[in-house]
Amino acid sequence: MKLQTAIDRVTLSKAEEMAKIFAGKTDIIEIGTSLIKDYGLFALKKLNEYKKDSLLLADLKTCDEGAYEFKQGYEQGFDILTVMGSSSRETLEKCYEVSQSYEKYMLIDLLECSMEKIHEIADFKNAIYCLHTSVDKSGDHNIIEEIQKFKQEFPQIQKICVAGGITLEVCKEVKKEDIQSVIVGSAITKSENMAEELMKFKEVVK
Repeated sequence: MKLQTAIDRVTLSKAEEMAKIFAGKTDIIEIGTSLIKDYGLFALKKLNEYKKDSLLLADLKTCDEGAYEFKQGYEQGFDILTVMGSSSRETLEKCYEVSQSYEKYMLIDLLECSMEKIHEIADFKNAIYCLHTSVDKSGDHNIIEEIQKFKQEFPQIQKICVAGGITLEVCKEVKKEDIQSVIVGSAITKSENMAEELMKFKEVVK
């Protein structure tokens, strides 16, 4: 299982500092949607200077203009881009075509997608499908049960990641489910010692 570490809602200089800490230690450095909205892809492309052998993901949350946004993202050096699963089939197809042509990765964010919708879009062989719990949504959820149900319902989907409130203890349980990656944000980025906390998660996922 791979570790994806999300940087978001910080200044550009802070994002650079965090990218330097995470580079080469986490498998994927995620640049969050709020950062992209605040600074834009052109400003954030400089983070490629620091990523070392980590992959760099831009959480675009594309929902339209798929080909344009994905071309721009890949041209700025990002390795993985995200599109909302709730988008039209046509948008997803355009994003996928661009990702394949650049030989890079597409992540489909399944936030608020119904089972019916997922069945309609479950055939993008090389895409990563993300089970995502909203930050704004309150209430308990059992991520392990969600993963198990998802894998049973969609056995054809081989690349699965999970996001939303992932703690170290949750990460230990998630690893048992044999998925592609786990996305961790504030559990690392809001800790007193980010490098030390990152290594705790890295020890779990390896």
